[in-house]
Formats: sequence, C-alpha cells, structure tokens
Amino acid sequence: MANPGTPPVIGVIGGSGVYDIEGLKKAEWREVDTPFGKPSDALLHGELDGQPVVFLPRHGRGHKTPPSRLNFRANIDALKRAGASEIISLSAVGSLKEHLSPGTFLLVDQFIDRTFAREKSFFDTGLVAHVSVADPTCARLSGALEQAGRAEGISMQRGGTYLVMEGPQFSTRAESELYRSWGCDVIGMTNMPEAKLAREAELCYATVAMVTDFDCWHDDHENVSVEQVIKILFENADKARALVRRVVPELGARKESCEMGCHTALEHAIITQPDARDPAMVERLQAVAGRML
Repeated sequence: MANPGTPPVIGVIGGSGVYDIEGLKKAEWREVDTPFGKPSDALLHGELDGQPVVFLPRHGRGHKTPPSRLNFRANIDALKRAGASEIISLSAVGSLKEHLSPGTFLLVDQFIDRTFAREKSFFDTGLVAHVSVADPTCARLSGALEQAGRAEGISMQRGGTYLVMEGPQFSTRAESELYRSWGCDVIGMTNMPEAKLAREAELCYATVAMVTDFDCWHDDHENVSVEQVIKILFENADKARALVRRVVPELGARKESCEMGCHTALEHAIITQPDARDPAMVERLQAVAGRML
C-alpha cells in the first residue's frame, strides 16, 4: 500500500494571475463538483518540469467572490479530489509590524482566527472528528518555500502570526492596535478556515503572506496612494509566480509521507465509532477522509 500523500501533487491557491507561469505544460482547466458545492472556479491542471500542479483562483478569475462568501470546504475538497497532497496558499495581507514593509513575504506559522461567518469543518453530526491545529502550517513545506524564495532574491521572513478577520471591511484603528498588542504580524481575510480544512483533509499546507501595505495603525498609512498599493500588488504577483515556478519541481522529490504528520492527521482524530457513523456523512467525506473511513 502506498504511503499517504504520495506521489506529490502540488496545489496552489492564490490570485487569478498566479497560474500564468512560464513553462507550465499540459495546462487544462477542469470543472469539478463537490458534496459541499462548487469551488471558487475550475481547477487548472498542468506540469512544471514534469511535476503535476493544480491551481485554484481563490476568489475566482476576475476576483468575483468576497472572503466571507468563499466556499472553503468546496475549495479544499476539490483540490483533494484533484490529487493534491500539499497546498501553497498565497495571500495578500496588511502588515502589523514596522519591519514587515510592503513587498515582504512572510511564511506564516501561526494564525489567530477571528472569522465568524464561515463553515469551519468538514465533520458534523453523525461523524465527529477533532484534529490538532497547534501547528497549523507544514514546517517542511515552509522550509522549501523559504529556500526557493531566497534563491529568487525575495525579501522573506520565516515565522509569524496571521490575524484572520472576517471582512470585507478593513480594521478600525482600535482593532489594529489590539492585534498589534497580541503580537500579530500580518492581517488578512482568507486563510481561515482554509488552513483548518487542509489539516482535516490530511494535506500539507503553507501560507505565503504577501505584504501590500501597512494596516491603519501606521502613521503614514493615509499617505499611501491606491496607485502605490496596486504597484506593490503587481510586483508581489511577479514574485509569487517566480516562487511557485522554483519550488514546485523541488517538492516533487518527496518519496515518503510528510514527516510532519500532515498526511496522517486523521489517524487518531475521528471520534465517532464505526457502527454509529451516519452513512450519508461517510459518503460525503470520501475525498477528504476516505483513507480513514
């Protein structure tokens, strides 16, 4: 029996332009349905140097869906159905620290989840599970991204906390200062419950938080023009493509399950006894948790 999560297929969640990568071969958009509804968009399958990769525009091509309306469960389920074993999540964020200036990439290792209007688990009545998210990102995957980013000359920091807010509005000054007092590094609207669901689906997951601006705590924030922010967004997108282009072929070298335990996260998480499980729930979770069901 093959090790869980092998051979590697790399999933990438990000902006609509991230998938426009030089050297992507056999590119094909494929529609997919899930028991949780439609994902944000069709999935783009392709290969980089022979390594299978699957792209999902998080908000749909053209950025049609706001953060609170994203179908996070369908997105993760669809990537798992497509064979993804690890997910690189690219996310635009605001900075809560002076040294994390616009254009910096932060490899997140912790989250504070302040969202409240989203479905946060695949499991429900009839099939209960409790997974650990003490360390919500994969250190192995983050390490590979760090190495690739530095090789590309990208300004990167390894380790930091991402405050995930509900949105779609940005923070008040009081909220921004509160989150700074908590020690948070960046703030955004998209990586929760995405990271929790990736863990439930036994996928390696890493966040590349791409700083576009300082949050409203910064004295100079109001002096930043829309044109400047857009310029940073485009520059970040160029760097993100270069990062993905470099790291994806490297990740294909993995031969065993992730040593961090990502691919076996459900090993001791499902609580409901087999004879008490709702058959409809078991069927619904075949892609996500079929290995354990």
